Amino acid sequence: MTDIHTQFIDVSQLRIGMFVYLDMGWMDHPFPVNSFEIRNQDQITTIRSLGLERIRYAPDKSSPDPDAVTSCVATGAASTPPAESPKAIEARKRREMLADQQASLLVCERQFSQASQTFKHVTEIVHAQPQVAREQTENLIQGFLAGMLGEDEAAIRLLSEKAGERTSLHSINVTIISLLLGKAMELSKVDMLELGIGALLHDIGKMELPDRLRWPEDHFSHAERQLYQSHVMHGVNLARKLALSANATLLVAQHHEHIDGSGYPTRILADKMSPLAKIVSLVNQYDNLCNPGNPALAITPHEALSQLFTQHKSQFHAPTMTAFIRMMGIYPPGSVVQLTDERYALVVSVNSSRPIKPRVVIHNPEIPRDDALVINLEYEQSLGIHRSLKPLQLPKAAYDYLSPRKRLCYFFERGREIEAVEAST
Repeated sequence: MTDIHTQFIDVSQLRIGMFVYLDMGWMDHPFPVNSFEIRNQDQITTIRSLGLERIRYAPDKSSPDPDAVTSCVATGAASTPPAESPKAIEARKRREMLADQQASLLVCERQFSQASQTFKHVTEIVHAQPQVAREQTENLIQGFLAGMLGEDEAAIRLLSEKAGERTSLHSINVTIISLLLGKAMELSKVDMLELGIGALLHDIGKMELPDRLRWPEDHFSHAERQLYQSHVMHGVNLARKLALSANATLLVAQHHEHIDGSGYPTRILADKMSPLAKIVSLVNQYDNLCNPGNPALAITPHEALSQLFTQHKSQFHAPTMTAFIRMMGIYPPGSVVQLTDERYALVVSVNSSRPIKPRVVIHNPEIPRDDALVINLEYEQSLGIHRSLKPLQLPKAAYDYLSPRKRLCYFFERGREIEAVEAST
C-alpha cells in the first residue's frame, strides 16, 4: 500500500479543506480525533489557540477552497516572483527539508515527553486514585494506537538522550516497540490495547522496592535478587487494584518468564505463557540489553539483536522473535554503522515494514552537525551499510559529530516518505 505523503506548514497558513494531523495527546485538544479535514473557520481558530507553530497536513487528502488558496500569498510578495537560480532552488529545498526534519523530530520528542509525564503521574496516584490511573493509562495507549493504526506504516524513531528520564524511558520504550511488533503480527485492536496497557505498566511493581533495588545488578546477594524479583508480584497486586483486564494482568505477571522455563517467578513453559507476554518478555529483554542499570554494560542495538538470536533464542517464542527481527531490521535505530563508501553514520529511523534500508545521519565534516539531513538509504541505489560498529570504534571526529546515544530512547513516527537527498561531500 502507498504511504500518505504529509508535510509541515505554519498554522497561519491553515485553510478550510486541508486534512491536518494534530501530533499531540487526545487530552491536549478538543477535537474527537487527531486527524481530520478542516470544515470551518472556527476549527482553524481552535487549532491556532493550541500553541503550535507548525502542524502536518496531507495535500493528497486535502480539498482546500480555491479562493482561500489563491489568497494565501506572503504579505508584500511580488505577483510574479523572479526566477530562482538552480543553486538557490537547491538551497531553498534543503532548508525546507531540514525544517521538516527538525519539526518531525520535535513532534516525536514532545509526544514522548507528554507520555513520560502521564506515566509518572500514573505511578504517583496508583494507590490513592487507581481508577483515574487506569483511565489515564488507557487514554495514553489509545492515543498511541490512533497514531500507529491510522496510516499504513510506522517508523521506529531514535530520539535525543534528553527526551526521557530513566524510569519512564524503559516503560515507554517497551510499550512503543511492543505495540509496533503487535501491529506487525496483526493483533486485533482489543489485543493491541491490552498489550499497550500491560507493557506500560509491566514494571509498576518496582515502585514498591527501595530505589537501590529497582535495577538488577550482578553484585546483588541472593536475598537482594529475590527482593528485586518480587516486583513482579507487587505489579500483579497493583494491576488488580487498577482493575486491569485479565490479559493485561497476566502480561504483568509473565513479563520475565521464558518459554523454556528459565524465567521467573514461576518458571512456566511456552504453553502457559500468554501471546502478549511473549511479546513483552522479548522486547523487555532487548531494551534491558541496550539500556541496562549500569550504562557501562550497554551493548549496541545490533549486538542486542544478535545476542538475543544466538544466545537466548531458546527463551523466546520463535514466530515472535522472527517478526521482531524483521521489524527492527539488522541495524535498529541507534546503531552506528560504516557505509559501503566507508563513511560513518548513525541509524535514526527504521520503517517497520521496510527495515533493510534505514534512514541515517552521515558524518560529513563539510556540513555542520545541526544541518545534517537524514538520508533514506532506500533511495540511494549505490549506497548501503557495510558493517556495524561499536561507538568507541569511531574516529573522534565522527563520534563527536554523530553523538551515539548512551541511552536509547525510542518513539514512533508516521510512515510517510521523507524526501531527503544526501548532502554533497
